Amino acid sequence: MDIVVFGAGSIGSLFGALLARVPEHSVTLVGRDRHIAAVRDSGLRVTGVDDFVVRPSATTDGTDLSADLALVTVKSFDTETAARELGTGAFRAVCSLQNGLGNEETLARHLNCPVLAGTTSYGAVREAPGAVAWNGSGDIVVGPWDPRDADGAADEVGEAFAAADLSITVADADGIRRRLWHKLAANAAVNPTTALARVENGAFGNQPGSDLVEPIAREVAATARASGVDVDDEEAAAAVAEVIEATAGNESSMYRDVERGRRTEIDVINGYVVEQARKHGIDVPVNETLWTLIRTWEAGRELRDP
Repeated sequence: MDIVVFGAGSIGSLFGALLARVPEHSVTLVGRDRHIAAVRDSGLRVTGVDDFVVRPSATTDGTDLSADLALVTVKSFDTETAARELGTGAFRAVCSLQNGLGNEETLARHLNCPVLAGTTSYGAVREAPGAVAWNGSGDIVVGPWDPRDADGAADEVGEAFAAADLSITVADADGIRRRLWHKLAANAAVNPTTALARVENGAFGNQPGSDLVEPIAREVAATARASGVDVDDEEAAAAVAEVIEATAGNESSMYRDVERGRRTEIDVINGYVVEQARKHGIDVPVNETLWTLIRTWEAGRELRDP
């Protein structure tokens, strides 16, 4: 399969490298200058769970590309730009492996092909130009987003990932939506709280932290149900607890962004919950407070308009 990985950051570089190990796959990374130059010069080195070097194609220009699959792994605030650039090319399918919700609708507005949604618990950190650390394996779930019956495209993506010995499940349209809302509950509960408190994820597994994350999960579940996705309160709370336990010693991605003075993905996490809740007349005060606090921090550092 010909695969374009649009967004050669941590997770994009990892999956690009893992897919590039399959002789039948042709992988092109789209990323920023220094990283792409290093990949072109010396290849892409993976360390951690496994150590190897691959030599995928690499470019800084995401326009006029064509492939069987475009795998989108950019930060959510870059999705609009990615969609516009990918829209100048031709693809049989595009799949978002991004945080939050709402990215899929943005891609569908610009691309004339099936849009798939995905979620993953694989861990990676891009340590230097041309190098990514594979911190942990997990699972990947993909499924059709638009149109909802694009099961064939999802199956093909599943086969491509399985050929690289990656743990992947192909869900139907309802299943992938439930999985994404479960992940949204975990991200909404863990990311902004750890970023604001400057603690590792495990701090919210016990009191007093656990007293905060459960109401967040319940607000997300209520919003999901109002949006037509069947997510139980207890399921959402369990999804949060599972992530906290599995990543207890980790710093969340939002914590790292705040530490480094970078814009976060709060708008497609707690912000998405708030916006959907408003549409349906639901009160989500904890999510709204967290969204407001992180946005205020970003505005104060001129990372976004006030």
